[in-house]
Amino acid sequence: MVMASRPEVRTAAPPIAAVDTFGLAQQITNALARVPFRRPWDGSSGLFHNLGQNVTREIVRTFMGYSSSLPIEEFRSIEHGLDLLAGLALRPVVALEGVEQERAEIGGVPGIRYRPKDTVPVGRIVYLHGGGYVGTSPNMYAFFTARLAAVTGCEVFVADYRLAPEFPFPAGLDDAVAVIEALLDEGQDPGTLFLAGDSGGGGLVCSTVYHRRAAHLPRVAGLVLFSPEVDLLLDQPSVTENADSDILPWNIPTAPYLHGQAAADGAVSPLDADLSDWPPVYVTWGGDEMFRDAVRRFATHLDDCGVTSVAAEAEGLFHVYPILMPWADASREVYREVGSFVRRRVTEADARGAA
Repeated sequence: MVMASRPEVRTAAPPIAAVDTFGLAQQITNALARVPFRRPWDGSSGLFHNLGQNVTREIVRTFMGYSSSLPIEEFRSIEHGLDLLAGLALRPVVALEGVEQERAEIGGVPGIRYRPKDTVPVGRIVYLHGGGYVGTSPNMYAFFTARLAAVTGCEVFVADYRLAPEFPFPAGLDDAVAVIEALLDEGQDPGTLFLAGDSGGGGLVCSTVYHRRAAHLPRVAGLVLFSPEVDLLLDQPSVTENADSDILPWNIPTAPYLHGQAAADGAVSPLDADLSDWPPVYVTWGGDEMFRDAVRRFATHLDDCGVTSVAAEAEGLFHVYPILMPWADASREVYREVGSFVRRRVTEADARGAA
């Protein structure tokens, strides 16, 4: 259920949505026309990588900037159209990954379930998609989450959690907790349950783990985070230093999500929170992204709190690069590392169960 399909969410009239979609296409065309003037062949990598990175950056940054300038009902209409397109276009790609998908509902939260074909999943991953707490949908993540299921051997449930501004904090957190509680009630072993997410979804994973004690949730097997939004103060130097090189808009919105919640509170920004009881964490981010300094600090804080962690910074790459640039060598390495991280945790859980 994409946000536009929820009865509480308003959408624009079809003629307005059509004009907005045309405007988006025009803006993306203009962005692509700018690419040759930005010397896309320059860089430390090969021509294909450099060109792909520059084109991806222009398209995604243009989409984010244009979408965030629209009234929310018009944004939801465009998002709905992209969700339908992604659902149709990416289904064959999912099949090529050796993964089957189906719509599902867990704990009253809709979403999409991905399973490796012809094998018994070794564990479960609850995936919270990115989008700055305000946008995107599970369908738009189909290729990446199918790849995640394939490399880990896990069943992946991509939760279609509620988004701001219609549903500000803590609505998304409540949905994440509802999914976890339902899985545990079904008999899911916490030792083979993982939480994963990117960008705002990665931040929501951190909020969920921070909230674990209050919700009386057990310790899960591990967390897998891609460029997590772990600092909603947005006051780190890289927010401005990397604004030209990242895909994110320079004016990242947080107020619609926080809705009065203090940006420095550990519930939404865990940089100064006590993380000593957190499960093992895998976290990766780009060296050229705006969240770089915050995620670096988060990785250091994990070490300081004694949390078992694997941290990987990809030099010269932007926000959520494994999702947007799956062909890159750095992204392929991330897939290998995530597969190894998850399988290692599952093996440890099996060993404890047999002891």
